[in-house]
Amino acid sequence: MSLHLYDSAQRGIVEFQPLEPGQVSIYVCGPTVQSAPHLGHLRSRVNFDVLRRWLEFTGHDVTLVVNVTDIDDKILTKAAEAGRPWWAHAYLFEAAFRGAFEALGVRPPTYEPRATGHIPEMIELIATLIEREHAYAAADDSGDVYFDVHSWPEYGALTGQRVADMAPAEDADPRGKRDPRDFALWKGHKPGEPETASWPSPWGRGRPGWHIECSAMAGKYLGDTFDIHGGGLDLRFPHHENELAQSRAAGRGFARYWMHNAWVTMAGEKMSKSLGNTADVAAAVAKHGGRAVRLWLAGPHYRSAIELSEASLAEAAAQLARIDSFLERSASATSASDAGAALPGDFVAAMDDDLGTPAALAVLFGTVKDGNVALDAGDTESAARARASVLLMLGVFGLDPDAPEWADAAAAGDDLKPVVDGLVGALLEQRAQARARKDWPAADAVRDTLKNLGLKVEDTPAGPRWSMEN
Repeated sequence: MSLHLYDSAQRGIVEFQPLEPGQVSIYVCGPTVQSAPHLGHLRSRVNFDVLRRWLEFTGHDVTLVVNVTDIDDKILTKAAEAGRPWWAHAYLFEAAFRGAFEALGVRPPTYEPRATGHIPEMIELIATLIEREHAYAAADDSGDVYFDVHSWPEYGALTGQRVADMAPAEDADPRGKRDPRDFALWKGHKPGEPETASWPSPWGRGRPGWHIECSAMAGKYLGDTFDIHGGGLDLRFPHHENELAQSRAAGRGFARYWMHNAWVTMAGEKMSKSLGNTADVAAAVAKHGGRAVRLWLAGPHYRSAIELSEASLAEAAAQLARIDSFLERSASATSASDAGAALPGDFVAAMDDDLGTPAALAVLFGTVKDGNVALDAGDTESAARARASVLLMLGVFGLDPDAPEWADAAAAGDDLKPVVDGLVGALLEQRAQARARKDWPAADAVRDTLKNLGLKVEDTPAGPRWSMEN
């Protein structure tokens, strides 16, 4: 069976055919490093890590690009609130994201470009759009440049919308726009913004809009046309819609397939920092272990929403314990057939059916059960075959306990200590600022956040001090 995937652009299951046989190119939108990662951020990376592993297992050479958005309105705002340079703020949380990915056994992408390292490519792409009359510089001398949505008849094709039905873009002030739905490609430098957060351009000093960043970086590393563009469901509009429009308008083929993972929810709502319903990655890993958290994220189908609860994480930890118990019981079982071990056909069929991880996990758990039955019956050869098969399936899910990334994840815990200290320090700094302006609800919210993470804050004459609660 060949791989079939749900293509968001065609809104249906299609047979995946890579641009080049045996070669697969994937671009996944990475984090905007404004604040600490939560479990919702991790889902996308885990899901696409499983896709990458499956493609590699089936003989493909995968080039995976995941960007880092390290310049953005939110980063500037958060950095100003924290009283630190925007670039230092972005780097602090980029390290936190990288540590979280490592803690869940996510392999590093082939390339991980930062937006700030690709300003020339963005300026070149914007200039092409202006030359093709799909973009224009605002007439108010602001230095802003906008994409003209009415100039591109296919605008809205990804999400099946008409321009007239779309809400105005929220990424810039409507001044200088021909249509409220036109979106920013370049943002002119504004009074009060750090001079370091702007670059010279033909339209004056400024910085790129969010959407142009990904189009430019995808083109830089994957060429004008590549196989798969992925990301969270919330990115379909406007981010991916705008990426597609500006890239195609510039004469690029861009992504041939679009994949979107569903949300992690709490109380039925998408996990979001703006809503405050976030779940700390470090706390979940500390309590349940990185492999269990990864199993919880990878187990449900990537297009199905996951409801976060303590019970669901505990169940994933229990499932993993059953798997590991079998691996431990069967450690001494060997068989001449181990070298020729293969994945069960039902597992392969499930993964080829739009990454059907629930059905694939059912095969894994069934094989564990059969292996335990064989051990109980003294049939070590059957147990050895089951063990070899289980290890192969765990490898596809990124859960093989002996894989190098889990040794790296354990080592990353020590490397993250300075990062954790910096993140806690940033929260304490926000609490101190809230107390200084007598914003007691905000100060209490920070305190409660730290308490929920198992941290105790003590106010001393020398300032706040934190420690792990006993």
